[in-house]
Amino acid sequence: MFKNLQNKTVLVTGGAGFIGSNLCETLLSNNIKTVCLDNFSTGKRQNIEPFLSNNKFSLIEGDIRNLEDCHTACKDVDYVLHQAALGSVPRSINDPITTNDVNVSGFLNMLVAARDAKVIRFVYAASSSTYGDHEALPKVEDIIGKPLSPYAITKYVNELYADIFQKSYGLDTIGLRYFNVFGKRQDPDGAYAAVIPLFVKQFINHNSPIINGDGNYSRDFTYIENVIQMNILAITTNNKEALNTVYNVAFGERTTLLELTTLLKKHLSAFDESIKDIVIKHREHRVGDIPHSLASVNKAKKLLNYNPRYNINDGIKEAVSWYWKNLK
Repeated sequence: MFKNLQNKTVLVTGGAGFIGSNLCETLLSNNIKTVCLDNFSTGKRQNIEPFLSNNKFSLIEGDIRNLEDCHTACKDVDYVLHQAALGSVPRSINDPITTNDVNVSGFLNMLVAARDAKVIRFVYAASSSTYGDHEALPKVEDIIGKPLSPYAITKYVNELYADIFQKSYGLDTIGLRYFNVFGKRQDPDGAYAAVIPLFVKQFINHNSPIINGDGNYSRDFTYIENVIQMNILAITTNNKEALNTVYNVAFGERTTLLELTTLLKKHLSAFDESIKDIVIKHREHRVGDIPHSLASVNKAKKLLNYNPRYNINDGIKEAVSWYWKNLK
């Protein structure tokens, strides 16, 4: 899978973030020259510290909202894995202007810089939030509803811009609609922490996690290794039919929040038996949340030979082990 990347350079925007740093690690472990662009607004220096001594790794501290930074980062780059964004539905509701500046204006800057640098392919992080109020399950790529948050709007706009850049300038793109990604290096702290690292930290500290609603909302939780596989497939595929479209990135199974807490208790109890007795609390549903999410990954399997190896149980087991070592 990596042989097509030998003697190539890959730019990872947001490379100090959760997904970005895992991508950098994978590329470097396969001896691929890797450039990281990050402004450290949400990314962490500690995530990339192990890479700084690697002569295949370059760090550019810059902001995708600055076109000059984007041009600098894209210089002599063959492929772009664009992960830089401001995530979180609640954050976008609280501050739609900044979310739009980063996710739309910053995305456009990166497309322009990639076009000008004549990169071979631009692969970007799209989002399952694009499905909006469309209720049918599983989600298939060509049927979406109306967005339910400013964040969802920005990620849909990314898809529209990517399509136009291919048609107008010939820049090949692939959008990856991530479904609730989790795994090592996902930040458990802050107001907009994702549910899995947040709950893991609370369990480790013997605090009661709080579920929004009755706990029957469900998600297609997707372990980071499945996401890495899709990104690498997207930049290495030789299948022309696979280009200039979007794909769901998920495992293809849904788990309720109550089932999730049961799994977390199960695997954390292997380290601390008392965790199994921690009580779960509930509060009102959160504005902008969709009730259920489940992806069809048939398109990715057919066109990219995607084969997700980690289901929710296997992924939680791996993630919990990492958090136990790094949060204690």
